[in-house]
Amino acid sequence: MSKKEDMKLLDFISEAGLLKRVKRSGWWVLGIKDPETVSEHCFRCAVIGYIIAKMEKVEPYKVLLMTLFNDIHEARLCDLHKMSQKYITQYDKAEDAAFSGQIEHLPSFIKEELKDMQKEYRDQKTKQAIISRDADIIECLIQAKEYEEFGYKESYKFMKKAPSFLKTKTAKKLWKLAKTNALNGWWERESVFKR
Repeated sequence: MSKKEDMKLLDFISEAGLLKRVKRSGWWVLGIKDPETVSEHCFRCAVIGYIIAKMEKVEPYKVLLMTLFNDIHEARLCDLHKMSQKYITQYDKAEDAAFSGQIEHLPSFIKEELKDMQKEYRDQKTKQAIISRDADIIECLIQAKEYEEFGYKESYKFMKKAPSFLKTKTAKKLWKLAKTNALNGWWERESVFKR
């Protein structure tokens, strides 16, 4: 590859780093002044996606790709919560355009894989795509529950409708556990603290 092509890879990596500073805006509606970033959300989505894939006996590679890259367009569009998205006509097309611009100068073997991954996720017809969407929903539900446990009582509103969109047995089971248990209690349950 040429130096110019190498710089395009570095540019893509640097742009992805912007997601470490893009805050998830939906939580501002609830008064959460310092919500998690898009990259923090994507990281835990990937962890959850991997776990669901393994539990559902599905190869996790595509799930990891989908969960890591699903929101990369937000480096260009920022994270717009659902209320703001309804005022933007054809928001999906804006996401697609941002994503296409991001991958435009990547090597063709990377660009094609990411383009195929995005289409597969949007179509929601494969097990990997369904698991990836479930991972996204579960991550948001768990985040809402954590915010509720930390005193943001309004976050329960995010937990009302979202569970009905879960499709996999594992995701439903995880949510059932999460909603009935203290999520920050994991460290107390660790044996190192039981002396």
